[in-house]
Amino acid sequence: MENLRSERIAAIVGVAESDLGVTPGKNVLQLQAQAAKAALADAGFEKEEVDAIFTAGNWAWSPNLMLAEYLGIQPKYTDGTNIGGSSFESHVGHAVAGIRAGLFDVALITYGSTQRSDQSRNRPTPVVQLTDQYERPFGLPLTVGAYALAAMRHMHLYGTTSEQLAEIAVATRKWATLNEKAFKREPIEIKDVLESRMIAEPLHLLDCCLVTDGGGAVIVASARAAARAKKKPVWILGHGETHTHQSIVNMPDLTVTGARESGKRAFEMAGVTHDEIDVAEIYDSFTITVLLTLEALGFCQPGEGGAFVSGQRTAPGGDFPMNTNGGGLSYCHPGMYGIFLLIEAARQLRGECGARQVENARLAVVNGTGGVLSSTSTLILGRD
Repeated sequence: MENLRSERIAAIVGVAESDLGVTPGKNVLQLQAQAAKAALADAGFEKEEVDAIFTAGNWAWSPNLMLAEYLGIQPKYTDGTNIGGSSFESHVGHAVAGIRAGLFDVALITYGSTQRSDQSRNRPTPVVQLTDQYERPFGLPLTVGAYALAAMRHMHLYGTTSEQLAEIAVATRKWATLNEKAFKREPIEIKDVLESRMIAEPLHLLDCCLVTDGGGAVIVASARAAARAKKKPVWILGHGETHTHQSIVNMPDLTVTGARESGKRAFEMAGVTHDEIDVAEIYDSFTITVLLTLEALGFCQPGEGGAFVSGQRTAPGGDFPMNTNGGGLSYCHPGMYGIFLLIEAARQLRGECGARQVENARLAVVNGTGGVLSSTSTLILGRD
């Protein structure tokens, strides 16, 4: 870790959200611009200093072109990689590679979505994937049905229970009660999760992420540019990414995600061990997503995820602080949640989280998941 940190290749120097929850008065570009302006202010940078743009979303054929035009930025480097919710962790890794190659110094990463408001606007259903023809006609509801298959398989193999999955939802809500920006802040108990209506067996309503509007932005800078940032840099120490399938029927193993590979590479690159991690920000589209990711990352053995999260271990006061903003289950989830994992991890490492602050947090793991457990991208972040 010290060797990598001494190289000081790149750091996160600014983060921000846009308005969250329900934003009927703003479109996607406005949400991205709002978040980008706030993130630049957080870093103490001007938009003229941005020379690379990264974005992803399902709202336009050429989101990079539209965003750059809207913001009035002509970048020398652009990346529109879209692998679902893990795209933004990959964008950070790609930004580090570009900075290392000397292609640019300051990258703006953004995301925005009005998916909750769009439901009331009667937008047409997006074109389905080719493989949907082998799933939807036979009754598989996407995307929740795919995750339900993984949950049921894990239960069958390892005896995992709905109560253990509910531990994740309850712990995450406890963090949300400490976050004034969280969409859902009312306390819940395990019985509330189990008594919420079934969406796709065995996943109940409270096992599932929110549907909200919102946007976020992250500024990644070279060590040279980070030296002039307003706040202390959050160094990018390790990164790994992969994708294993598109359709759930082609997932190699329903209980093992690509985080097994992406996490291994990220930890090796950073030169840190699992017991050195102070805070974890893990994509929580569903409670089963978290459990599978913790196993794949190596925090526990296959089949031990249920026991690992039991006893509110991941809640405030527990010995494994996780999803400290309330996560996609309770804070916000505008469709591709990965950028909000980065925002929270950076704030935790900068000590800016108030009542939900993890004491003396120095190292964070961030893991994004995209598609139907299809893509993963893992980062190790650290502060001086």
